Amino acid sequence: MTAVTIMIQGTASDVGKSLLTAALCRILKQDGRQVAPFKSQNMSLNSYVTRDGKEIGRAQGMQADACGVVATTDMNPILLKPKKDMVAQVIVHGKPFGDLGAREYREQYLPHAELVVKEALARLRETYDVIVIEGAGSPAEINLKDRDIVNMRLAAWADAPVILVADIDRGGVFAAIVGTMEILEPNERDRVKGIIINKFRGDVSLLTPGLDWLETRIGKPVLGVIPYLDDLSIEDEDSASLDNRFSEKSTSDVQLDIVVIRLPRISNFTDFDPLLVESDVSVRYISSTKEWGNPDIIIIPGSKNTVEDLLFLRKAGFEQMLLDYVAGGGRLTGICAGYQMMGRMLLDPQGVESDIAELPGLDIFPMQTTFAPEKRTEQVTGQVVAGFAENGMMVEGYEIHVGRTIFLENVIHPFRIRLTQLADKPETYHSDGVMSSDGLVWGTYIHGVLHNDQLRQAWLNEVRREKGMPIPEAGIFYDSLREHSFDRLADHVRQYVNMEFMYQIIDGQQ
Repeated sequence: MTAVTIMIQGTASDVGKSLLTAALCRILKQDGRQVAPFKSQNMSLNSYVTRDGKEIGRAQGMQADACGVVATTDMNPILLKPKKDMVAQVIVHGKPFGDLGAREYREQYLPHAELVVKEALARLRETYDVIVIEGAGSPAEINLKDRDIVNMRLAAWADAPVILVADIDRGGVFAAIVGTMEILEPNERDRVKGIIINKFRGDVSLLTPGLDWLETRIGKPVLGVIPYLDDLSIEDEDSASLDNRFSEKSTSDVQLDIVVIRLPRISNFTDFDPLLVESDVSVRYISSTKEWGNPDIIIIPGSKNTVEDLLFLRKAGFEQMLLDYVAGGGRLTGICAGYQMMGRMLLDPQGVESDIAELPGLDIFPMQTTFAPEKRTEQVTGQVVAGFAENGMMVEGYEIHVGRTIFLENVIHPFRIRLTQLADKPETYHSDGVMSSDGLVWGTYIHGVLHNDQLRQAWLNEVRREKGMPIPEAGIFYDSLREHSFDRLADHVRQYVNMEFMYQIIDGQQ
């Protein structure tokens, strides 16, 4: 039996489509449906590595977790990773297809993308009962509609009823909804079965006259007004969310200050999500040296373009501050691109990242990285072999990078890892990362390294002891917290959305 479909579209980007898709996925799972997410094309630097070493959008990996199923590239067959202005790396079924400009992608690749999208969706529909499809941006972008593969044309291919979501927190919600509906073609308006107003703060009774007017004006029911929900341990899709990414803690609670440098091309910023739930930790994303303050730890995160973001560090004045900080005994961590920047030299003979063939690094560690076209995307697991209080503790995560790093002198490697997908074969480990002899400065290729609870807590506890801070009696288990967040999100949506009507839409009764 072919799966039924339902599609979540939005009046704009960042209205909450990804989280509402995840909520609906978890609700359907709780109610006994075999459900999977789908987003035909995603533009994001926050990616996810599948078990078979393929790269998809982080949001679809998260939504698959909400469904309780293994993520595959069929759930996000096309991923666009912005590389520089007007150019993105196009990833098709988890592997790089090429770097294309916006016009080149639209005129040359999109005609081929339709078949990729349709085939992926067809395979999912053969496996599951319900497919929850997430749109992208807005369906009212009239300049893009003729070659659309993410919104209304996709809804037609999937014969999917559409729920239109609008964000009231940004203002102008009625204009956004009415304007979107006016721009849609009559057959597209017919496909919209209901409206959800998201991120509401206030007394809903004061909104009721507007809701009544809206339903009369557009002839569609408002299925729910969902209040803003704080403190969800569920990753965001886009770095735009970093503007609001601050822990809501009182100053007296925060004693450990962690600074993440907000690189212009920052990627996989969800590496630091577990830090946000530590009760005595503040995480600050900074873009200028004026915001430096007096941090306990500095982190250089991942980047889609190591060379360009290293140049940013220099231009912004961060380089000397970082070197002085390390020389003064500061704690510095680099992940992926941040790790590469900590070396002596970056080499790009084939112009993979830029037209700069050689660029000196921060020279914190005696290593050099050479960029090559082949991208490494793997889930990994292994052990801690240096630092972090206890050797032998398990570590897991994933790698996404094009650089190959060699060491010019003997160094301390903190991790010994292997590919997760080779778990049924003889154990072949390799060393990862580098660490200073005092353990204060370290880098790694492992994204998600701080999601390892035991490692993260050992790392933070060293700083807590130095500062005379109390050591938490019970550590935080981030995966359990995340699972609880999926259930909490689902309960919240059930409370404020007419789920009986939603099920009628899903089952073709509306």
